[in-house]
Amino acid sequence: MTLEAKKKRWEEGTLNPALKRNRERKPEFHTTSGIAIPRVLVPDEVRLDYESQVGFPGEYPYTRGVQPTMYRGRIWTMRQYAGYASAEESNRRYRYLLEQGQTGLSVAFDLPTQIGYDADDPLAMGEVGKVGVSISSIEDMETLFEGIPLDKVSTSMTINAPAAILLAMYIGVAKRQGIEVDKLRGTIQNDILKEYIARGTYIFPPEPSMRLITDVFSYCHSGVPSWNTISISGYHIREAGSTAVQEVAFTLANGIAYVQAAIDTGLDVDSFARKLSFFFNAHNNFLEEIAKFRAARRMWAEIMRYRFGARDSRSWRLRFHTQTAGSTLTAQQPENNVVRVALQALAAVLGGTQSLHTNSKDEALWLPTEDSVRVALRTQQIIAHESGAADTIDPLAGSYLIEYLTDEIQRRAGVYIEQIDALGGALAAIDRGFVQNEIQSAAYDFQQAVENGDEILVGVNAFQVDEEIELEQLKVDLTVEASQRARLEALRAGRDAGRVGELLGHLETNARTKENLMPVFIECVENGITLGEICGLLRGLWGEYEPPTGI
Repeated sequence: MTLEAKKKRWEEGTLNPALKRNRERKPEFHTTSGIAIPRVLVPDEVRLDYESQVGFPGEYPYTRGVQPTMYRGRIWTMRQYAGYASAEESNRRYRYLLEQGQTGLSVAFDLPTQIGYDADDPLAMGEVGKVGVSISSIEDMETLFEGIPLDKVSTSMTINAPAAILLAMYIGVAKRQGIEVDKLRGTIQNDILKEYIARGTYIFPPEPSMRLITDVFSYCHSGVPSWNTISISGYHIREAGSTAVQEVAFTLANGIAYVQAAIDTGLDVDSFARKLSFFFNAHNNFLEEIAKFRAARRMWAEIMRYRFGARDSRSWRLRFHTQTAGSTLTAQQPENNVVRVALQALAAVLGGTQSLHTNSKDEALWLPTEDSVRVALRTQQIIAHESGAADTIDPLAGSYLIEYLTDEIQRRAGVYIEQIDALGGALAAIDRGFVQNEIQSAAYDFQQAVENGDEILVGVNAFQVDEEIELEQLKVDLTVEASQRARLEALRAGRDAGRVGELLGHLETNARTKENLMPVFIECVENGITLGEICGLLRGLWGEYEPPTGI
């Protein structure tokens, strides 16, 4: 009897009588991307060529991971995202996290910093230090990392439009510490396309923005060779309401655009591709999320090897950081968020992440306290050292459902990428509103499902309780803005005004040409020129991005 016949016998003799006695919970089951979840799968229904679709860890197509030993060799980097108020306050939080066993730093910048304004700019009023640390000058950056040797830690900076300038400050601080710049390890997000799509902290129009990104690619290739020059982010796309399939598709489409832009400037693909990194969301649908990470790795390997002709196998590897899903955290029954984060973090680990941030239980309410951050970090440590999940590589490989979902996510994401290619690429698709509209439709559909009760959010639309939130609250000192203004006033009074004018003129000249801007950025910040002054000059030359209307 064939397996197909045996399954039919099981359905008729065992399943159907059970269904007559007790109906299933739903008429149909789907992932959050709308992929049908079969009741049970058998080998004949999952067409799997092991070598071409799965393979071995550390080898093409990297479905099972980018390293031959994965976590058996080294646990993922535990990188808790942190930053608030002043550089001094954030420095204390970083030291605390390192003392608690964190293995990498991740910097959150405030809104003025993210959009290139100094703390004393009128447009920064009321926002200084609120959602991240305020950094206006190299002096702030030096304070931020005081007592933290930059050759001993890996630092990730969530900064996009002015990323090149913040990297210049970091390099300047390393030089002040007496550290050789080629010893620096870390990542700048530097992903402007997702800002146009989902997040909104853009400054310049696409052409000069892409120029800044490729300048970083080129400069770091020889100057800071261990630095990851971009973190192509699906995280914020998912936070805006996309499905898992859309997160993969739109992130990889943006990656394609960055690679093509670098090639168009004359860079060889293998000179920069191995330092590209990615940033994904770990959401609630546990099995779909694991499959999502596997599918993304396989797709990127194919894209780099065959679409761009990369020859170095390191260029084929999709290395990524993961953050648990902030949008899934609830203000209601916030203790439940500990469970959500643990499941999301485990999905990221089973999916093969290289780096992980776990959200804190109170982040739907306010900035996390030290206690809640410690619980979030301990969540990673328990997964790493107590669960056994890190002891074998890609443990769910071969699961009929996981392989089915991996294939289906790849197929559906591939269709999206074909549509984006037909529109002229990611930038054209963004300009026409295609990507934004797809995300908005997905977000609307999910919200409708929540309101209809088709999707259950524990504590929100089901299992509610009357409660008073009694968690400790972190409060940002309201004097931060005044102290930052005073620091900037002292900085400007003490610097060489003639040298400042000379360097700003040099920057303007280079910005009008195709000269790489990283060296002059470094020289500017080392001589006390601020983030806002540099961005203000570039705004005057390049203008500001205006999003398309009607989206």
